[in-house]
Amino acid sequence: MAFINMKNKEIQAKIVYYGPGRGGKTSNLEYIYKQFRDRIPSDMVSIKTHGDRTLFFDFLPFDVGKIMGYSTRVQLYTVPGQVKYDATRRLVLKGVDGIVFVADSLAVQREKNLISLKNLQINLAAHKKDIFHVPLVLQYNKRDLDEPGIPILSLETLENDLNRQLKVPSFPASALNGDNVVLTLKRVIALTIASFQKRL
Repeated sequence: MAFINMKNKEIQAKIVYYGPGRGGKTSNLEYIYKQFRDRIPSDMVSIKTHGDRTLFFDFLPFDVGKIMGYSTRVQLYTVPGQVKYDATRRLVLKGVDGIVFVADSLAVQREKNLISLKNLQINLAAHKKDIFHVPLVLQYNKRDLDEPGIPILSLETLENDLNRQLKVPSFPASALNGDNVVLTLKRVIALTIASFQKRL
C-alpha cells in the first residue's frame, strides 16, 4: 500500500522485482542504479550470500516527479530467489504497489519460472492481494544468451507458460546489457501510478 502524505503532498510507492534465483533481479537494479545515479539520492543496499545473490533486498529510492500535484518517490526492492528464503520474500512483498516478475529465459529454468510465479501468487494472497489486480509487468531476461547458442525458451513458450492468464505487459530483455530494463521499469511505474490516480 502506497504511503500518501497529504501534508507534504508526497506519494511513496514500493515496486518489487520477483522471480527465480539468479534470474536477473539484482542485475536489473544495478543497471538502473548506474543509469540514473544522478537522480538517486542514496546508496543501493545489497546483501550477498553464498547460496543466492540477494539475501534480503536491494533498496533504491527513485524520484519520478509529480502526479496530480504530489511528488512521487519509488522504492525498488528485489527478493531472494531461492525457495528457502520464502519468509523473507513474503516480508519484502508487504505493502507492495507494483511488481516486475523477472523470468529466466534459459530452457533449464522453465520449471523454476513457473514455481516462482505460483509462489508470488501465494505470497501476495498472504497479504490479501490478488495477482490479477496488482500492477504487474513480466520481463523475459537473458535474451542475449541466444547468440552464443545456449538453449533458451522462445518468447511464445514464455508467454504461454507465464502470461496466458495474466495478460500483462511483457518485455524480452537483457539485464546485463540493459536491453529493455528501463522500458520495463517505466511500464511498471506507469501502471502503479495509474492505480494511485484511481485512488486519489
